[in-house]
Parts: sequence; C-alpha cells; structure tokens
Amino acid sequence: MQPGTASPEGALSREAWKIFQIMAEFVEGFEALAQIRPSVSIFGSARIAPDHPYFTLAEDIARKLSDAGFSVVSGGGPGIMEAANKGAYAGPSPSVGLNIRLPHEQAGNAYQDIRLTFQHFFVRKVMFVKYATAYVVMPGGFGTLDELMEIMTLIQTGKSRRIPIILVHTPFWSGLTEWFRTVLIRDGVISASDMDLFVTLDKPEDVIDAIFRYYELSGFEPSEEEKEIQLNL
Repeated sequence: MQPGTASPEGALSREAWKIFQIMAEFVEGFEALAQIRPSVSIFGSARIAPDHPYFTLAEDIARKLSDAGFSVVSGGGPGIMEAANKGAYAGPSPSVGLNIRLPHEQAGNAYQDIRLTFQHFFVRKVMFVKYATAYVVMPGGFGTLDELMEIMTLIQTGKSRRIPIILVHTPFWSGLTEWFRTVLIRDGVISASDMDLFVTLDKPEDVIDAIFRYYELSGFEPSEEEKEIQLNL
C-alpha cells in the first residue's frame, strides 16, 4: 500500500458511515415536508434570466398555485427555480426550496419559507416526488428532463401514485413529445397509453384548472393504497 492511501477496511468504513448521513437527510426532509400538502413541484432551467418570458410565466403559475392553497416546491436555486419560489413567496402558501450542494457552489434564492439543503441528488429527488400533488415542468435542460423522466418512470411502473404531470409551453416540448410518438411508440419501447401520463399546456390558469379537474372526484387526500405506495417509494 502506498503511503497516504486509505486501506480497503478504511474505505469500507467511510462508506458504511455515509449511510447515516443519507439517513439524516431523509429524516430531515420527511419532517419538514410532511405537513406542507397539498404541494406542487415546479422544475425548469437554472439558466433563465429574470427578464425572460419563461421566468415570468413560472412566477405567475407559482403565484396562482399559492393563492389556490398549494405549497410550491422548487430546487431553491436561480432561474425557473427562483421564479417559482418568488411567485409562491408572494402568495399565502409556503414557498419551499430543496437546495443541492454542487461542486461549483450555487447560491439559493431569497424566496424560500422552508429551505432544505441536500448533499445527495437521489434523496432530493425522493422529496420532490413523495409529497407532490402535481408536477409542473417548465422549459429546462438535463436536470429538468431527469426529473420529468423520473416521475414518469415511477408512475408507469406503479412505484408512485398517479399525479398530474404538466409540461408548460407547447413550442418547447413539441419536439420531445413528437419523438415519443414517432419513435418510442413505433418501436414498442413505450405504450401509446403512456402518452396519457402528461399533458402540455400554455396558460397559468389552465395549469391550475388541470390540477383541480384531476382531483375533483377523488380529492387531494391520497387513498390508503396510494399512501402505502408512497410509503414504499
């Protein structure tokens, strides 16, 4: 063994202790978020400037959600995340930021009533899903697509309860959804019915109406079966 290198036993010990840090993040998240329901998770690019139309659109949607009684959950950073928190912060319902520590430090935005910071992306992703009543997906890059595919996979496979997934701004999403139809369905890697997992909308009021229409029969409180599914998420 070279001087200054960790032994295999030492490396294993560090990995084992890491479990406790992961557990602590889960416990902190569960305790902070369990009481904020109903909540809507909003995703989108961190690179969108405050003067961009996407920023204004996200802020408007978040404010309307807050006024309607929904807590709004975002990633806590700049861009669309800031727009979502800012809109919710101006309303009566909690504005929640699930921040992440990154190698190149990303400052959290100033519009968070509840602020959590995670070391691990996978813990943070569970928090986005576990208490969400709906997903609102604004234009974004790899991180946004990651969250979108995560929730669609969980619902498709029955590992999460069904919730509305709303893609906002048709011109941005049309290429992706057309690819779903013309390639994924054609090649049999998804079913045609999987297109029903999401809707694409453009106006803030339509986003709010779609969420309420979805729950007008079942109510926002999950069934016992859905509670069991979320418990085992």
